[in-house]
Amino acid sequence: MSEGNQWLGKENRGYAIILTAIVVMAVVAAGWYIWQMKHGGPRKAAGQPQKLMEVKSVADVKSSYDVIVVGTDPEGVAAAVSAARNGQKTLLVDGKERPILGGLMTLGWLNSIDMTVEPGSMSRQPMNKGIFSEWFGKIEGDSFDVVTAANAFYQMVAAEKNIDVLLKAKSIEPHLTVKGDGGRTVTGADIIKEDGSKISVQAKSVIDATQDADFAAAAGVPFTVGREDLADPKSRMAVTVVFRLNNITPERWKQFGKTIAAEDKGQGKYGINEHSLWGFDKMQEYPAVNKERVRMRGLNGGRQNDNTMLVNALQIFGIDPFDSKSRQEAFQIAKDELPHVLDYLKKQYPGDFEGVELDAIAPELYVRESRHMIGEYRLSIVDELENRDQWDRIAFGGYPVDIQRTSPKDNGAVVIDPDKYAIPFRSLVPQKVDGLLVVGRAASYDTLPHGSARVIPTGMAEGEAAGAAAKIAADMKLSFRQLSASKDGIAKLQEQLNKQGMDLKPYSPKPQAFMENKAYPGLKAAVSLGLATGGYKNEFDLDKPSNIQRMFNIVEGTKKFNPTALTGSAANWLSGLKNQTDPAKTPVTLDQAAYIMAQTLKVSVQPDKAVAELEKRGILTKATLDQISNKQSLNNGDTYMLVRDWATALKFNKDLK
Repeated sequence: MSEGNQWLGKENRGYAIILTAIVVMAVVAAGWYIWQMKHGGPRKAAGQPQKLMEVKSVADVKSSYDVIVVGTDPEGVAAAVSAARNGQKTLLVDGKERPILGGLMTLGWLNSIDMTVEPGSMSRQPMNKGIFSEWFGKIEGDSFDVVTAANAFYQMVAAEKNIDVLLKAKSIEPHLTVKGDGGRTVTGADIIKEDGSKISVQAKSVIDATQDADFAAAAGVPFTVGREDLADPKSRMAVTVVFRLNNITPERWKQFGKTIAAEDKGQGKYGINEHSLWGFDKMQEYPAVNKERVRMRGLNGGRQNDNTMLVNALQIFGIDPFDSKSRQEAFQIAKDELPHVLDYLKKQYPGDFEGVELDAIAPELYVRESRHMIGEYRLSIVDELENRDQWDRIAFGGYPVDIQRTSPKDNGAVVIDPDKYAIPFRSLVPQKVDGLLVVGRAASYDTLPHGSARVIPTGMAEGEAAGAAAKIAADMKLSFRQLSASKDGIAKLQEQLNKQGMDLKPYSPKPQAFMENKAYPGLKAAVSLGLATGGYKNEFDLDKPSNIQRMFNIVEGTKKFNPTALTGSAANWLSGLKNQTDPAKTPVTLDQAAYIMAQTLKVSVQPDKAVAELEKRGILTKATLDQISNKQSLNNGDTYMLVRDWATALKFNKDLK
C-alpha cells in the first residue's frame, strides 16, 4: 500500500476503488468527447440502410433559365440550391450516366469527408456552414453511407421549386457570343438529352461544378493541367478506385479499434470512430503485382449501414483523366490487383480480416487532380502558409496541403497544415470568359494549394457563393468579372451568404513562428517551388544544419524551371565526395553550396571562387551572403535564401513575393 493510502480502512478501500473507477470512466468519456470535437463533432450511431430515392429528371426543359448549373457533384448541388433559394430559376444538369446526385461522394464512393473545422475552439465547428452544414446534419458523420448521402442531396434539391433536374445528358456544350476583341460570354448551353433530342437553353449565367471543369474548358477558359505550374505538366496525383469490403460487423469494427490503437501507440497518427478509420499502416509495404502502376497506402475506411466498408487506399498511376479509355484502364488495373491486395491484408492482419471479402468497386473513378483554372485571382501556397484572409472571402479552407503520390517511387508529402485561409470570389471567376463561374477542385488554385482547397466542405461553400452571386450580379447588372472588382457588390454577396447561414467574418491570423525567422523570404520561395515541406506540424527546421546532399537535391529540383540555363550538374563532384564522407551527414559550406550551383550552370570555376563568381553574375546577392552567420555550416534557412536568389536571377515562373 502506498504511503498516501495508509489512512484507508478495509471498508473505505472498496469505496475508493469505486470512486477511482468513476473518475477513470469520466476522464475517458471526456477524452472521447474532446477527440470527437477535434475531428468534426459528435457522430450519429450507425443506422438502418435507407432505400435509395429515385431522382426524376424534368419532362420539359425550359428554353430559358436564370442559372444553369453543370454537374451534380456536391458543389453543383450546393450551387443549385443556393441559386434557387435566391429566387433564380435553375437547371441542374449532368452529362454522365448518373442515376443519383452526389457524384464523387456517392458514385465514386469517396464517403469520408476531409473536414475543415474552426481552429482554437473546443467545439470544433465546421468552418463552412450554410448548405454544407445543412447537408452534413442529414448524414451519419465524417464518413457516411452513400445512400444516406445521395438521398440527402436529392431531398435538398427536390424541396426547391425553382430547380429542374436533368440527368444523363449525352452532351452539354457552352453557347457563346464572341465580342469584337475576342472576348467570350457564355449565354447558355446546347444539350443533347438522353433520348438524343437537342435543345438550346439560354441562361443569364452558368456555374461549372464538374470535377474537371469540362464545360469551362470547352468555353475557352484558360487552365494549367496537373503540376504544370511547377514545370512538370505530365505529373499529377494518383487516381484511386475505391473498393468495398463486406462482413464488417459491429464486433469486427471493435476489433479494428484495438488493432489501430496498438498500431498508433499514442502518436495520434491513426484512429477510428463510429464510422471512419485510418490505419493498418502495414499496407504501405504491399508489394504490388503491377509495380509500375499501383501502390497502396494505409487504409482510409468509411463504414456503411449494411455491414460493409468503403476503402480509399489503392493508388493508380499513369491515368489520363481526359481520356475515357485511360480511365477505363484504371478500373481494369484495380480488378486485377485487388485480389492480391486482400490476400496481403489478411496475411498482415489475420485476426481482423478473416472472413472479409471484396464486395465491389466504385462505379466512378476518384481523380484528385486535372485542370487548375486561371482566374481573376490564383490561390497560392503562400496564401495558405500565412493563413491569409481575403477582402472578397466567400469560403474557407484549413485542411492540410496533402499531396498524394505522383508515381510509384514517390511517397507524397504534407506540405503544410494551415489553420484557416479564405477563398476569394475572384478565384471562381475565369479569365477571358464572362457569364461563367467555376467551383470545386478545378477553381483558380495553384497545384500545391489545391492539395488543401480541393476538399468537399470548401467546394460546397464555393457552390453556395456562386449560386448567390448569380442573383447579386443580375440585380446589380454586373458581369461576374465586374462583381469580383466591386467592393459594394461583394459586400452584398457576403451579407446574403451570412443570411443563408454562412459565417464570413474577417479575421486576423496570428503570424506563425517560422514567419519571424530572418530566412522566411527564402522559405516562401522554397515552398512555392515545391522544394520544402513542413508536415502536419509546420516544422521547417530553418535553424537546423543543412547538408551537402540536401543542397544538391534542392538545386537539382530547380532544373525543370529553367532547363535551358541549367544544363549542368554537380553529380560527378558529389560522387567523388562520397569516397571521403557521407554527403547526407556532412554540413554544407557556403563554398560548396555555391559550387553546386555553379556546376549546374556549367560555370567553370574552382570551389573557393564560386561565391564571388555567382555574386558577380548577379546569381547571389550581397544581402543574402551577409546574412549567413556560419559560412562553414549552412542551416536550412541559409540554403532557402540562396535558392530565392537563384530563382529570382534565373526568372523561374513563380510569384516569390
